[in-house]
Formats: sequence, C-alpha cells, structure tokens
Amino acid sequence: MKYLKHLVIYIIFLTISSCAKQGTPMGGPRDEDPPKLLTITPANETVNIKPDIIELEFDEYVKAETPNKQIIITPRINKDEMEVITNKNRVIINLNQELEDSTTYVFNFQKSIKDITENNVPENLKLVFSTGPTIDSLTFSGNVSFIFPQKQKNITDVLIGLYTLEDTTNVLTAAPYYIGQTDSIGNFTLTNIKEGKYKAYAWHDQNNSLKAEEKLESYSFITDTINITKNIEEAKFYLTKSDLSDFKINRAAATGKSYDLVLSKYPIEINIEHQELNKNLFYRQSEKTIRLYHTTLINDSTAVKISFTDSVGFKIDTTIYAKFENSDRKNEKLEPTIKSKRNFLKNIEASIQFNKPIQKINYYSLFIKYDSASYLYVKPEMLSFKDSSDRTLINIRINIPDSLKQETYTLYAMDSTFMDIEGEYNEKKIENAFRKLDIETLAEEIKVTVNTDLFPIIIQIMDKKEEIIEEQYLTNTNIAIFKNLEAATYNIRAILDINENRRWDTSNMLENRQAEPIYYLENSENPEPRDTIIRGGWSLDLTIQPNQAIGIPKKEEKKP
Repeated sequence: MKYLKHLVIYIIFLTISSCAKQGTPMGGPRDEDPPKLLTITPANETVNIKPDIIELEFDEYVKAETPNKQIIITPRINKDEMEVITNKNRVIINLNQELEDSTTYVFNFQKSIKDITENNVPENLKLVFSTGPTIDSLTFSGNVSFIFPQKQKNITDVLIGLYTLEDTTNVLTAAPYYIGQTDSIGNFTLTNIKEGKYKAYAWHDQNNSLKAEEKLESYSFITDTINITKNIEEAKFYLTKSDLSDFKINRAAATGKSYDLVLSKYPIEINIEHQELNKNLFYRQSEKTIRLYHTTLINDSTAVKISFTDSVGFKIDTTIYAKFENSDRKNEKLEPTIKSKRNFLKNIEASIQFNKPIQKINYYSLFIKYDSASYLYVKPEMLSFKDSSDRTLINIRINIPDSLKQETYTLYAMDSTFMDIEGEYNEKKIENAFRKLDIETLAEEIKVTVNTDLFPIIIQIMDKKEEIIEEQYLTNTNIAIFKNLEAATYNIRAILDINENRRWDTSNMLENRQAEPIYYLENSENPEPRDTIIRGGWSLDLTIQPNQAIGIPKKEEKKP
C-alpha cells in the first residue's frame, strides 16, 4: 500500500509538470508579432471557382472574434448563414450558400482574427477570388468627413457602400452590395468592382450593423447614379444625422387641466391657429410634447388648427379637438431659467426661458443693480417675446448709459415677478451678473469674406463651447464685418441657406435633397486648423473657402 501511495503521488506530479509545460511561460518578452498567414484556400486571386469552404492557416494559435460582423465581404452575402470555426492555428469558414456567377468576391478580415496570447491582428488580411474567368478590377475611392466637427480627431467606424440599381434596399434598410471602410482621416478605396451603375452611401456604423440607424447614426448619399465603367476617384461624402422616420402624433389626451400632444419627433417649427391664442389659449413646448392651456374652458373642447415641421421637412398639418377637463391635480410650479452673455459693451442682453406661458410681469421687482443703492428698473419696452405666439421665452435688452462707469451690473427678478397662465408665480429670485467691457480690449474689426456667389449666407462666430457669439445673415453680399469682439479663440463658419429659412437644414434622402453646405474658416498651419485667435486691437481680413461639393467632381473638358 505504501508503494502504491508513492506511485500515485509520482503520477500526479508528472501530470502537473506536463500540463505546466504547455501553458504560457511567466515573464519573458511580450509577443508583439501578429499571426503570419501560411496558407489560404482558395489561393488569392483564383478564378473559375465557387468554394464552399475557405480555410486559413497561421504560424500560431488564433481565435476569431465576432467574425460574422467583423469580416467585410463584397459583394454582399448572407452572413447569417456563414459559420466560422477556429481549430488551433486554423480558421475555417463554411459559407453554406451558393455564390453568384462571374463575380469577384473580396473577403476583408479586418480585426476578426487575433492570436490567443496578446490579441495581435494580421495586417491587411484579405482574400480575392472570382467565380468567373476574370478578376474585376475597377475601384471607387474618395473621402468621408462629418459636416459638423467631431470631438475625436480620428475617424472610426465609417463605412462606404454601393448598391446596385436593381436593389430596392438602401443604407437605412440593408447592407450594401459592395462595402468598405475609411482610414483614420476618412479616405477610402473600394476594390474589385464589377462594371455597372450604383447608388453610393457612407455612414457611421457605431453598432456594427452594416447599415445606418436613422435616429442615431450619421450618414450621407450621392444624389446621382454612379456609372462605374472606369476607376472613380475623389468622391466626397459629408455625414450628418437625418431622421426619416414617420412624423406623427403618438398621443393626444388631457393631462390635468391641460391638453398634451406627444409627437414622434422634435418639431423645429410650430404653428398653432385659434381665435383665442394668447388670450385664453396658450401653449408650451417641452422636447417632443406640446401642451395646450385654456384659462376658461372646463369640461369642454375646442378645435385647434396645428402645423408642425420636423428637421427633415416632414409636416403634421391637421385640426385637433382639445378637451380641457376639471382636475384636482396640483399645478406645475413656474420655473424660469436665465441665459445671457456675461460681458457687454453698451447693452445688457439676456433671455429668460419659462416652463409655462407667462401672463403677467411685475416690473417693480425687475431691475438692474449697479452699486449698493442704485438701480435701473426694467421697462416693458425693454422686453419682447422671441415668437409672438410662444410666451415661454422673453428677451431682455437694456441700454446702459455711458455716464455709468461701474464695471459690474446685476439683473434681479425677485420672487413673484412673473405669473404664468395658471396663476403660479416664480418662488425664487433670479439674479445674473454682467461685466462692462473696455473697448480698448476688443478687436476693432473682423472682416469675413465667403468665396462664393451663392446667397443667402449665414455667418456665425462661435466660442470653444460651440455657442454662437455673433451672427450675420447676408442676402446680397458675401462679406460680413464684425466689430468689438472680445479677445478669444473662435470658430468661424458659413452656412448656405438654400431654402432661405434662416437656419441650417439637414438632408432628406427620400426627396434626394442634400444637407445645406457648411464651410469652416481653416488654417492648415495651426495645430487646430479651425481655431481663429483674435486679440484686442486687431483688425483681420479673413476668407472662408468652400468645401468640395458632395458627389463625384466633374472633370473640365479640355478645349481642342
């Protein structure tokens, strides 16, 4: 028994030693070399072949991570049917489907295959073969950028796709026929394309679905059909969000004493028509909800004509019958929020946003204090509603006489200054401090020229928080002159207001309408090319150059 016991211990020791030898050794240099491809079947650029299985063999053990998503295959196949198996140093792909005749296929493995120790990825791992006698060799190349600057400098997860004209899908509904990815600066090249006519798209594929999510992801499209009979170069895309989902009223019902319309999307234009608007009928917007109030109707309804427009131009235009019911529900408190420029030269400017429409203002408790015992009272002519039909946003503009030499001023709205249409008052006072600027510290003149003959143009100067500091709307000139700007670092941009509605509009793919162009002032010599530094006393003459237009550049014909 003693001999048997020693024998068992010896066998266990040998087993543990043998297993330890197979493990990854502790310490030593880190493996930084990617797996090396030894063989691939079928061989790269093989013709007249329809493989059922693709097999790759490497010089070390490998693993496959989310291969059905990571591997980009063009033309499109049904990757849900594809099965990927790893076995030590081999990757086996069972296609489980019939491939098209006379078609060149490209398998771009991206980061789907890694070694098992350090997750090193083989570089530029790609397989090209043809089911016909030739390898298609046409290319489609260009650049993708975001229409609005992104916080990240490098472009990631941006794809480009070509759809055949016969395909009834698009970038929002299914993966494309040909697909590729940009590099970190937005450049791309789709290779091995068959001659034909295509629709071209680009999109930011954050969720790796190989199509764009219209409510979440930015995308772009080229308006015209792309006829690829030769290599296409310098194609340009600008990515922006454009929600083409249905615009509708999801719910319309009484809420307490008011009446709510809950929309499917945020409305950027609101038009309400009623004979008692701003007399007894009022409204407020809170994100996607429009709330109607009526000061006299109880347990009765009234016809209200409404018209809403969303960001892509879709409209809701109808008449609703709003019913206002008696309710014991407690009224919502009135909550004002002040927004303003902290610094001023001659006029204090501010706006007060309310969560409910305002009906009455007590001017005796609304004033500017500029020393311990001196006041300027705000008068009715100093206030205005931004929109005559929307009584939830008040603009304030107060001229400070040159005779006042104080540097700091404070706007006060004491409690009970504002009363809403339900009879509620603001419970807390509002105060906001302002600083009067010394004109000697300001830039004298900033002249901005946009190198275009298209109008109207919106020119905006923005601070580093992307808040608009100054804006001009040009209808018959391409030059804007800004005076008395504070010393700071700004971004300056020009928007071509094609539809003349005084705001930027995104694209609408269903109407084949591109987003309105935006041009930024850039200096390639600066570390941050879009930053413009302005100092006190400066006069600058700046020129904004137009971007390359979206699509394929038209080549000028050479004169004989």
